Order: sequence, then C-alpha cells, then structure tokens
Amino acid sequence: MEGFEQLVKQYGPMIHKIMNTLHIYKNKDEFFQIGRIALWEANERFDPEKGEFTSFAYTYIKGRFLSEMTKQNKHEERSVYAKEEFWEGIEDNSLEQPFEVKFLLSYCEGLTDNQKKWVLYTCIDHLTIKEIALKEGVSVSAVKAWRKGAKEKLRGSLEIRD
Repeated sequence: MEGFEQLVKQYGPMIHKIMNTLHIYKNKDEFFQIGRIALWEANERFDPEKGEFTSFAYTYIKGRFLSEMTKQNKHEERSVYAKEEFWEGIEDNSLEQPFEVKFLLSYCEGLTDNQKKWVLYTCIDHLTIKEIALKEGVSVSAVKAWRKGAKEKLRGSLEIRD
C-alpha cells in the first residue's frame, strides 16, 4: 500500500492535468478518486515489454475519465427534472380524503378510538407501528394491541356482513 501511495503522490499532478484538459469542473473529488482507481488498475495491468508506464497510465486514466463522463452525460440526458414552478402548481390532496376516511370509518363501527386511529394511520397515512407509536406518544406494544383488537373486531363484523 505504501508503494501505491507513493505512486499517487508521483502521478497525482498528472491526474489533475488530465482533469483540466477534459474540462472537468463538476464532481472534482469524485473524478480524482476515479483517477486514483484507474492508476491502481493501470499499475496492476502494466506490461513493461509494451512501453513506458507513464504513457500507459495517462491513456488508461484518460480513458476511464471519458467513460465516466459519457456515463454521466447519458444519465443526465435521460433524466428529466421538473422545474420549481411545476412543484408549486401541484395541489396536496393528501390532506383532503373525506371519502376514503368516511368509507373506512363505516367499517369501524364498534372499534375504540385507538383502534380507529390504527386503521386510519395504517390505511390512509401508510404509517408503520413504530411511526404510529411515536405520533401518538405511546409504546409500540400499545399500538400492537390496538391492531390486534381492531383486526379481531373487523373480521367479526365482515363475517356478519357476508
């Protein structure tokens, strides 16, 4: 590992030079890390019979940078991000669900208030047991008890309706 750190010290300026020639100005730290990894791979794959290490490392690192830039450009081209005006124009309908709440509560006759809370939090807000416990300020076992009682009563009332 000490040998590699020495290699990075020696070829670090070359990595920065390649980054400058390719006009890499975004994610510099990420690209420098990619350059270090490419330098390590070049060191592992280098064959002294085929030429000098410096030219091999330069070509290898530059190729890795170009590949990464192509990959990132494709990702940016294929990804569409909505502008801020779009998000401002969307109404939040999550607060207005009277039909769903009324429909669920029609099945909740005979349940305690806490059992009704469990049904609404689970079905409307999609909260977990832990989240319900935090929101209501009770223990997880209390919410599990609400769930158990609600399920038993709901099963009984649904069997009667059939």
